Amino acid sequence: MKTRIMLSFVILWSLALTATSAEPIHIRFSHVVSEQTPKGNAANRFKQLVEQKLAGKVTVEVFPRATLYDDDPVLLALARNDVQLAAPSLSKFSTITKSLEFYDLPFLFDDLAAVERFQNSATGQRQLDSLGDKGIKGLAYWRNGMRVISADRPLRAPTDARGLLFRIEPSEVIEEQYRQLGATTIRLPFAHVRDALGRGLVKGQENSWANIYSQNFDRWQPYITETNHSFQGYMVITGSAFWNGLPADIRRELEAILAQVTDEMNGVLAERIGEYRQGVIDRGKAQVITLTDQERNAWRQALAPVGEKFKSQIDPVVLAAIREANAGGK
Repeated sequence: MKTRIMLSFVILWSLALTATSAEPIHIRFSHVVSEQTPKGNAANRFKQLVEQKLAGKVTVEVFPRATLYDDDPVLLALARNDVQLAAPSLSKFSTITKSLEFYDLPFLFDDLAAVERFQNSATGQRQLDSLGDKGIKGLAYWRNGMRVISADRPLRAPTDARGLLFRIEPSEVIEEQYRQLGATTIRLPFAHVRDALGRGLVKGQENSWANIYSQNFDRWQPYITETNHSFQGYMVITGSAFWNGLPADIRRELEAILAQVTDEMNGVLAERIGEYRQGVIDRGKAQVITLTDQERNAWRQALAPVGEKFKSQIDPVVLAAIREANAGGK
């Protein structure tokens, strides 16, 4: 009798262990933008492919629009393994490292194609590992476009921004940029920008066309100046402990899926930027100010001191790679 009871216990315990080991890995992916943006589309595409190719092994839950975390607290959430994937703006990392600040420098990159060439270079790819000492692993770059500036009055010359209050990301570089223009700044999470604009608490902001369109910023910002002065993009990140703890075959498959999603998203970005821009124009709430070469040079000259102040803090190897990327399209 005792033997039969012991045997039954062993069988039940083995079944319990099998069921536990068969439970799928659950990935929570937190981001702050709309699902109708490049990043939002890419996160949903990642979920779709993972649950097709790793059915029963991995599930993905996407939390858009900062429904789970803003970009700042998500870094701590990754360390606690409360979320497993995030894609903060590159500007957000300035709170924990200075190694990525160059992305915010005005007019450092000639255009989006130059950014792409740099990020695909060996030097650009090495920057994905720049957060390793923080327990964060960079997995991919997701591009969003060049920044334009919106305001409640037309900004054609740099001096037109004088006296305005701008919402900015938490970046010393961007803060210095507006200081050079004679403007003031306030750092606000992306999720609060629309409310701040609607209540008139801030008078201007800078963003990509995708974010302006998806958040209806043109409802409160009747003027948008196409400065294209700096790059706005994201780094897809995970906690090093989580990623390294995955079974090797699962990790390889996730890396392959992420590479596919990244290629798909970045490959159609230029077309989508045009669609978002045209969508803003079609709504008819904002005037798009296209700068002449002379006007753009005036902005470049006005913001040159920002580059002089921060370039000395940037790895010379990175700067050389950026110069090469800029020259690559000429």
